[in-house]
Amino acid sequence: MASKKNVKLDALKAFFDEGTFCELYADKSGNVTAGFGSAEGNPVYALAQKGEALKSSDIAKMIRVMELAAKTGNPVVTFYDATGSVLKEELTALTDAARLVEAGAKISGVVPQIAVVLGTCGATQALAAAGADLAVMAADAELFLTAPFTAAAAGDKTEKAGSAELAAKDGVVALVAKDGAEAVAKAKQLVGLLPGNNLAGPAVFSFAEPGAALSMAKYNALAAVEAIVDAGSAVELYAEFGKNIRTLFATVAGSVVGVVATEGEKTSICSVCAGKAARFVRLCDAFSVPVITVVNTDGFVKSTADDIAGGIRAAARLAATYADATTAKICVVTGRAVGAAYTALCNADLTIALDTAVIAPVEPTAAATILWQSEIAAAASIPAETAALAAKYEKEFACADAAVRCGAADMTATADAVRSAVVGAVDILATKRVQRLPKKHGNMSL
Repeated sequence: MASKKNVKLDALKAFFDEGTFCELYADKSGNVTAGFGSAEGNPVYALAQKGEALKSSDIAKMIRVMELAAKTGNPVVTFYDATGSVLKEELTALTDAARLVEAGAKISGVVPQIAVVLGTCGATQALAAAGADLAVMAADAELFLTAPFTAAAAGDKTEKAGSAELAAKDGVVALVAKDGAEAVAKAKQLVGLLPGNNLAGPAVFSFAEPGAALSMAKYNALAAVEAIVDAGSAVELYAEFGKNIRTLFATVAGSVVGVVATEGEKTSICSVCAGKAARFVRLCDAFSVPVITVVNTDGFVKSTADDIAGGIRAAARLAATYADATTAKICVVTGRAVGAAYTALCNADLTIALDTAVIAPVEPTAAATILWQSEIAAAASIPAETAALAAKYEKEFACADAAVRCGAADMTATADAVRSAVVGAVDILATKRVQRLPKKHGNMSL
């Protein structure tokens, strides 16, 4: 169960830089405190619920702050802890909740919205929190649509229901903190990494070179990312959700970037992984944060069951998200990028292929059986001949040099030089400008 201590005003004090907090719309009888100040030098608005039931005036205050944030171009951080709504205000609880969600939707993509769940966050408040750009949750907090005790009474008892652990596994929260103080610190870090609004440029930090070059011998996504980005800069989001794809904020030569990385050539992309990556790329694109995609994968899950469960829809959403994104896009093919995986993930302004990468429309073995069917049929050992011809196809037609020749990649790099190539690509694309065709919005598969 979440702690019932009223720590929210302390959280505001910890969140804002000393001496910068200015309270807005002060109301001693209200259950929400609102204010403006700076967090590690970044201007930001904050809303803190006090652990009590929310009144109509509390929701109105939250909406006013969100509207002011959009006007002035600064992020909004909301600290959630409320025991629901004051029911004696009749049906205003419903209309208030709808207006709050509407306010969040209106400013979505205009200024960053960060939800920090420090206590109880249920029902309509859970909708608002989950609708933020990023959510952080303290380990002892609660997040739910249906109260766990209500579900249990109806015979639907789930262990750890409403917990931060399950919220992380479900992909609702991006970061879980051990306690409220750490959750506040993580929120401050995210405010520093994201631009203040959709017209502001990415943040720039001092940086150090990575400690080691890329190694393909013992490959995993995080090690590959750490060899490319600045030392100690990576902040992983949604680590417990869709584990075959990693999503991170980091810096490259001091500039903030978003990174999407597949786990390795022996792992596949399921519908959950595809949805996770699409959501993160959408966030980066909304605020023009460059996206670096590190690709080495067996492709999408080869399973009709996953297709039926939404795999095709999720893959189409992922491909459409990359195609629709106008932020700077850099793809680094460190291993395998074959077929639909290349189509979905490698839609980039600049694609860098490691000199040992494999880029092909189909798997080399399948290509060999199609291109050299008669040679394989006449061979003394069909498996051996198939393997030899697949290796020939991979070397001649699916190598990095071949990818550059046909336009599937823009440059090649060795493992030692891939970091420098990425730094150069970020610099080249720093002034990218794209105008979309006039339309209300696209209709990608959501």
